[in-house]
Amino acid sequence: MRTIGIRAAPSAVTFAVVDTSTNTVINVEKIKIPSAFETPDALKYVRSNLLDVLREYQIERAGIRVTEAIADASTERIQLEGVIQEAFASSELKGYYVGQISSISAKVGIERERFKPMVAGEDDPGVENWDKMSKEEREAILCAMGAQNA
Repeated sequence: MRTIGIRAAPSAVTFAVVDTSTNTVINVEKIKIPSAFETPDALKYVRSNLLDVLREYQIERAGIRVTEAIADASTERIQLEGVIQEAFASSELKGYYVGQISSISAKVGIERERFKPMVAGEDDPGVENWDKMSKEEREAILCAMGAQNA
């Protein structure tokens, strides 16, 4: 089964595609939002591109890393997270989840205390080139790993 994990930021959406049958990362990439786009066009752009990615990779399950309740997140990131959830709901996905640190950790099967060291690159879950990835890429991969249980 192929899963996808998403981590939104104000100017880009990082996604990771994982094949859970072989436990391999197929792709990690960013959907960069053109700076000339106003908010409605940026949201439309992300939604359209994400739906294309879901079809291209034949994704069955998905997860999105959302802002923690206590975080001081940007409005742009929160809006993107909402549009991504709507795209999931409008797609052919068999299931998806919306996760913060505790729920992602539970779905991946790791202790909550391991999440931040993993994202920082200090703890490796056995993913090739883990130490060379950005925090956003690591969060997207962890989301994708947890999506098999969505």
